[in-house]
Order: sequence, then C-alpha cells, then structure tokens
Amino acid sequence: MLNGFKEFILRGNVIDLAVGVVIGAAFTAVVTAFSDAIINPLLNIFGGAEVGGLKVPVIPGRPDTALDFGMLLTAIINFLLIAAVVYFCIVAPMNKLDQMQKRRRGISEDEPAPTDTELLTEIRDLLAGQSPAQAGTTPPKDA
Repeated sequence: MLNGFKEFILRGNVIDLAVGVVIGAAFTAVVTAFSDAIINPLLNIFGGAEVGGLKVPVIPGRPDTALDFGMLLTAIINFLLIAAVVYFCIVAPMNKLDQMQKRRRGISEDEPAPTDTELLTEIRDLLAGQSPAQAGTTPPKDA
C-alpha cells in the first residue's frame, strides 16, 4: 500500500497539481481584490452604503440573523470570472493545440473511427495476403 503511494508521489503529477493549486490560490486572490475594488463599489450603487446593504434580516432588529446576499453575489461573480479566465486562457488554447496536432498527424475529425469489426477484417485480409512462411505458419500438406 505504501509502495503505491510512493509511486503516486514520485510520478510527477503531484508536482503539477501542487503548482496548479498555488497558482489557483494566487489567482483567486487577484480576482477577490478585483471584486472588492471594482465590483463591490458598483454593487453599492444599487445596494446601499456598502455591499452589506444587500443584507436582509430574518428576524427584525437582530442584525446577526441577516442573510448576506451581497457576499453571495460577490462569490458568484468571483466564480464566473475565475471560470472564464481558466476557460479562455487554458482550456480553449489546449483544445486548439490538440486540434492542430491531430491535423499535423493526418487525423481527420470528420472521418469516424473504424469499428472493431472493420479493424479485424483489415487484419484478416492482410494476413490472408501473406505467404504461410511470412505469416509464421507451415503450409498445409496436400494428401
């Protein structure tokens, strides 16, 4: 069990994952700062003195029971910003690169992949075209 964990750790994917987590955390801090500096003041125009103006108390007169819709809205905006940046800066370019590599190798996306039956038929036909010596078998004896 420990050998499997050791192989997993030393495989290299963990390092890539760790780098991704650190970069993601740093990027989240940037998006949060953007949200606090730009988005929240824009929301304040509609919500009151601050985003906290979008709080709705559940029990009147008790501010500790307030539902903070401003914080929820800010978190949703942060999520959408992070998702958009990840998609447009990482996913879309990687898909484009993958398509370019497939075209370079001559793989067409328009052609459907051959089925198992078609592949087996092609193998059978190739083997049938070989002489018995090439196929690794002895010729049949005619009696």
